[in-house]
Amino acid sequence: MTRPERERLRANITQQIETLQQDIANLESLVIPIAPDVAIGRLSRMEAIAEQGVNQTKLHQSRHKLASLRQALQRLDSPEFGICEICDKPIPLARLALMQDTRTCVACLEKSTG
Repeated sequence: MTRPERERLRANITQQIETLQQDIANLESLVIPIAPDVAIGRLSRMEAIAEQGVNQTKLHQSRHKLASLRQALQRLDSPEFGICEICDKPIPLARLALMQDTRTCVACLEKSTG
């Protein structure tokens, strides 16, 4: 991988991290428990609780993705970055451009999940 390619990936990862941090802050405000004494109506209360559950799932996924991207950013300058951890072949740049935190090529991923 060339230096300019790594720098483009670095900029992309950094942008995604900033976006995720903002998303996490927004989601954290949406998962605050709903007090039982808040009068919002029975059906509305059930809907609010269901929506809160969806937001908690999104928050968990966002935190996981953020941690994964931070790890990718730390590994970016290492010689192993962009090399499949299973077969030791280069991961195509197009895959890395879409999924900067990936550690495997598509073929190895399919074998491991198949």
